[in-house]
Order: sequence, then structure tokens, then C-alpha cells
Amino acid sequence: MTQLQILQAAPGLSLQDMGRNGLVSQGVSPGGAADRLALLEGAALLSLPAPLAALEMAGAGGVFTATAPLRIALTGAPMTATLEGQPLAWNASHLLPVGAELRIGGVRAGTYGYLSFSAPVLSAHLPTGTAVTPWQGSIATHFAAGIGARLTAGCQLEFGDAVQTDAPPLCLPTDTRFEGGLCRVMPGPQTDLFAAETCARFYDTRFTKGQRANRQGVALESTGQGFSTPAATGLLSDFIAAGDIQMTGDGQPFVLLSECQTIGGYPRLGTVLPEDLPRVAQCQPGATLQFQQVTLDMARDAMRCDSEILSALRQKLTPLTRAPQDIRDLLSYQLVSGVTAGDDLDIP
Repeated sequence: MTQLQILQAAPGLSLQDMGRNGLVSQGVSPGGAADRLALLEGAALLSLPAPLAALEMAGAGGVFTATAPLRIALTGAPMTATLEGQPLAWNASHLLPVGAELRIGGVRAGTYGYLSFSAPVLSAHLPTGTAVTPWQGSIATHFAAGIGARLTAGCQLEFGDAVQTDAPPLCLPTDTRFEGGLCRVMPGPQTDLFAAETCARFYDTRFTKGQRANRQGVALESTGQGFSTPAATGLLSDFIAAGDIQMTGDGQPFVLLSECQTIGGYPRLGTVLPEDLPRVAQCQPGATLQFQQVTLDMARDAMRCDSEILSALRQKLTPLTRAPQDIRDLLSYQLVSGVTAGDDLDIP
């Protein structure tokens, strides 16, 4: 059985997949990757039919080695990465040979980097002797709900059968979501609680991502007065979800992310479209974010299911070009397609 050994781990290293659905009524939000697009990118690079569990690396990664050949993909926030001292391209797939040391350092942009695999993670064995296994169809760590565990040095991941371990390396174009930018917001059931002037001022404001940011949500900071509403007084708690923009009592906006609570009492001005939520999650504190109001019809037109996004990503794949002297696994590829003695050729 293939294992990935974690020799060193930066804080915030965890297993994440696309999350758990259907548990909101029991108080458990879906959780899963802070940047779901990064997992879809990993699936495209590894020719997988759907995303598998990956290592989410918050700010920095660690040092890893595998007990059997394993194809990997590096996506999300670009980080420094080397294999046996040789630099690895980000947003690309690679072969991790047996015993080779994969080092993933700090981010160069963004917040969350992802190490995806061509095989499903069956379990994570912790140094304490306990094992993390899938629960409710997911092996994602949900820190707020106490599901799973933070991964540290000494942990081992066990995998099922790998997919296409001999496939050639591929790459995807670099994305701009790590720099902040424009995010679309659709109205929600509490949008009308805010005065039209307050909403207009919100959409005219250029925010910066605050230091208060984690997998539950991020604070938006700006100069001037807040964006409160008198209707917040006595407001009943209601269901909330990732993407909702909550206003605290002093009118400071918070955009909720994958590990947000399931019920909240703060009023919500609207909801960031799922397609744009990775931009909020990924940009670093201090990055500029601005929001654009869209109608529900515009939001429906923009929304795509995971299979559609994955199909579009596959159209963008290109071979990863490497210099022959830098290809450590060169001999693992079939460089000659056939052999002949010459006497079977029809030469006049």
C-alpha cells in the first residue's frame, strides 16, 4: 500500500476534500477546501474524474516522501517547491518517485496551497497512534466541528489504487485570484433590511482583507463609517452559508467561508458567488477587494457545477515542458515505441 510520510509540517496542514453535504440541520457546515477551485485544478492535472482529498497548506507546506511512485499536483496559492533539490513548477502535475524528498515552502502569493494525489486517501495515521478515516463520505478536516485532526511531522497517509502513475506532466495557466480583485454578490433574504444608501456605499467601497481571517471567514476593512442597519436589533438567528456577507453590530463586514457556523444572528447584505469565493479566501491580508451587485438571474447564469468547471479546466491543459537534464524520472517514460531487426522492413 502506498504511503506518504510527512517528515516536516508547517502549522495549518490538513486533509481537505470537497466537504460534507446534508449535515447543516445537525449543525455541521460542509467544510472542505477553502479554495474548492484548487481541488478541481488538481483533478484536471491528474486526469481524475472528480477531485480527491488533498493536503491543504496554509501559508507553507512541509517535507514529504512516498513509499511508491505517486503522481501529484501542486495548485492553489503558489509556493516554493523542490524535488530532491530541483525546482518544481506550480499549477502542474509531477511524479513523486519512491523515497524522493518533496519540499514545499512558503507562499509567494495567496494563502492556501494544495498538494493533490492521483490516488484516494484511505486514512491518516497520527503520531499518537490514532487514525483519521472518512466520515459521512468525506475525510475533510473540520476544525470548528472537531472532525479530523491537524497533520504534523510523523503522520502517514495511506492511499488506495493510484490512477495513471505513468501519465506525462501537465500544467494549467496561472490564475489571478490570489491578488484580490472584484467579487460578484447576489442579493439574499436579508438584503432589504439595509438602506439603499448603505448598499450603494458598500458596493462603492474598496475594502482590504483584514488580519482576522481563517477557514470560517474573513474580515473586510475600510475607512469611514460601517454598514450597519437598525433592523439588526432583535433579528432572529437564521441559516447561513459560505459566501454570506454578515455585518457585525458596528457594521463591519465578514465574508463567511467553508467552515462557517450554520446559524447566525447578524444581518447579511448578500452572498458572494461561489465562483468568486476563492478570491476572498486566497488573497492575503491587505489585498484589495471590491464587490459588484448582480441579480439572481445573473448569478444563475454565472453558476457552474463542478463537472462543468472540471471540463473547462481540461480544455486549458498543456504539456509541462522540461529540460531533459532536469527530468529525474526521464527513464520512466517510454522513449522508444518499438524495436526491429531491420530484415522485416519493405525496403526496395
